[in-house]
Amino acid sequence: MPITISLVEDNDKLRGTLARLLDGAEGFRCISQYASAEDALAGLPKDKPDIVLMDINLPGINGVECVRRLKQTAPEIAAVMLTAYEDTENIFNALAAGATGYLLKRAPRAELLDAIREVRRGGSPMTTHIARKVVQSFQKQSPAALTAEALSAREQEVLDHLSQGFLYKEIADKMGISYETVHTYIRRIYEKLQVRTRTEAVAKFLRR
Repeated sequence: MPITISLVEDNDKLRGTLARLLDGAEGFRCISQYASAEDALAGLPKDKPDIVLMDINLPGINGVECVRRLKQTAPEIAAVMLTAYEDTENIFNALAAGATGYLLKRAPRAELLDAIREVRRGGSPMTTHIARKVVQSFQKQSPAALTAEALSAREQEVLDHLSQGFLYKEIADKMGISYETVHTYIRRIYEKLQVRTRTEAVAKFLRR
């Protein structure tokens, strides 16, 4: 089954380009497009896409608020921000609202498709540049002890790779282990740190 995707983007030209990219790639299908958050909130719960690519700077309700409201009505839909904004405030507001990932519009198309696949597999992709900003922001905060069982050396290595924005497959390749083993490590990390997302895990890891 193809990965079904909806677009929320007010730039008609870009929206059309993205739709053609997705429909032309094997294993992907763009099932709906919206130019505003208001229309998206009305239509997405009925469309039921696997993933929605969400712009931030939308007319009326912005993309971050759209994600927040969408998560209340259709929590099963994964929302990935696809935006030109790379400031820390927008990044954290989007993640706090429930966004699964955060990508820049200038990201190569192959990277975008890989990120969508990563979301489908349960990951939380971020452009490497964005992941670095997240890490730097956490590093500026005061240190704090981990609140759960200490991580093993191998788990710390996985989490370090996560903090650098690497995808699960890339971590598997770097560490010479299987994709499934990476998932196992991440599940254990989440359990030990008592978190549910990559961002929360990285935050606790860097505050230790």
